Amino acid sequence: MSETTPSPARLSPGDQAPDFALPTDTGDVVRLSDLRGSKVIVYFYPAAMTPGCTKQACDFTDSLDSLRGQGYEVVGVSPDKPAKLAKFRERDGLTLTLASDEDKQVMTSYGAFGEKKLYGKVVQGVIRSTVVVDEQGVVEVAQYNVKATGHVAKLRKDLGLD
Repeated sequence: MSETTPSPARLSPGDQAPDFALPTDTGDVVRLSDLRGSKVIVYFYPAAMTPGCTKQACDFTDSLDSLRGQGYEVVGVSPDKPAKLAKFRERDGLTLTLASDEDKQVMTSYGAFGEKKLYGKVVQGVIRSTVVVDEQGVVEVAQYNVKATGHVAKLRKDLGLD
């Protein structure tokens, strides 16, 4: 019998987004409930300072002023420790909120951790995902297995922000 667990249930538009309170790289705590009144893009990525994750974080940083101008906040969530996230921010000049989900509870509740294929093998891991939450905490968009490169441009298009 396999030791893997099946992929978690994914969120869909109209679902209530699970609230969370996660430590950030700056020593603060980010809570979804504290961001009510803004739309929030929560994106889940496997590891800070890897090429794909760096590209995605830099793309979000480059779009952050424009996104904020249209009422969106951005929170990047990975299983990395806050200290590693702080190095990631410093190394790449990131300006978005970076949150640590070391026990992967939030990722699991969002359907962003579980079985995935990696080089043809089934493994347990972070499923690169993006969930857009509206001002009332309801899922507006849920995208799973997204590509790191070009994702922000595609998301902006999907949200009608171009």
